[in-house]
Amino acid sequence: MKSLAKKIILLLVLFTGTKITAQNKFNDFKVIDDYVKSLGSLDTLNTGTITYIVTKKFPDDKDKARAIFDWIAYNISFDVKAAKRDGNEKNVADDVLKFRKATSSGYAALFQDMCSVVKIRCLTVDGYLRNNVEQFTEKPETFNHTWNVIQLGMSPESWYYVDPTLGSGITDDKLTVFTKEFNDAYFFADRNIFNYQHLPDNHAWLLGPGTKSVNGFFAMPLVKNAAYEFGISNFSPTGGYIKAKLNNTVQFSCRISGNKNIDIVALLIGDDKKKKTKTVDYTFSGGELRFGYKFTEENSYPVTVLINGKPVLGYYVEANE
Repeated sequence: MKSLAKKIILLLVLFTGTKITAQNKFNDFKVIDDYVKSLGSLDTLNTGTITYIVTKKFPDDKDKARAIFDWIAYNISFDVKAAKRDGNEKNVADDVLKFRKATSSGYAALFQDMCSVVKIRCLTVDGYLRNNVEQFTEKPETFNHTWNVIQLGMSPESWYYVDPTLGSGITDDKLTVFTKEFNDAYFFADRNIFNYQHLPDNHAWLLGPGTKSVNGFFAMPLVKNAAYEFGISNFSPTGGYIKAKLNNTVQFSCRISGNKNIDIVALLIGDDKKKKTKTVDYTFSGGELRFGYKFTEENSYPVTVLINGKPVLGYYVEANE
């Protein structure tokens, strides 16, 4: 009898341990990502059927939302021609499934429709996204981007940012070439960094701290995708347009969260074929990265801050005597 009891207890421990292990895997999303990738494009199926197949293995709403984000990011491409021609014209989710291309409004519409199938509250948000340093002086005339917010609880903290467009890949600064590149930083995105990049038309959907001024938003440095990897904040200069005197040092700094290893810091100066990469001496202490640089060429040019070879911040420098 005691032997039987011991066996039952052992089975319970093993069963509980298995459940915990599985849940830990779900928390880091690898199981979900791999499963959704294995499904492929699911051609000819409608929104409801695709959603069921993509989410059926995952009972938790956060995991379902992740599965939906994954499938869209893996299978939908950004339509640069439509974006150049029509701007961020509203796309119908059914058309996105049919053609497997969309502007950001189509990505957001499809994500919202798929969430509604599994009864996750999801809204689309129109607003601004900064694409290049030229927007410091020439901001878009109207809203140029759409993303999602989803609710998984009753508190204000239970709302989360999701940008399936940026999760699916990247475009060049001129918005002419799209490169497929999955980026899960835009699922439940860091609010502070997201707000450096996005400005909603309705300030109610500004989750966390961020500017509410359109002019102030476009005046900030261009915060790039790798900023999520390093947890960039408190950057300086705080304005994206820098007027520099030749051979006078411009001081740069930013805070980096977590235990990150900084191997090399550099500036990418110029555009197109005139780009030059200049490594800089820096200090990194207490989470704060600092360095200075003297601009020696009289001209105006984009400047990108690179950390470990990855672009994190963009400026536009006007260097004169």
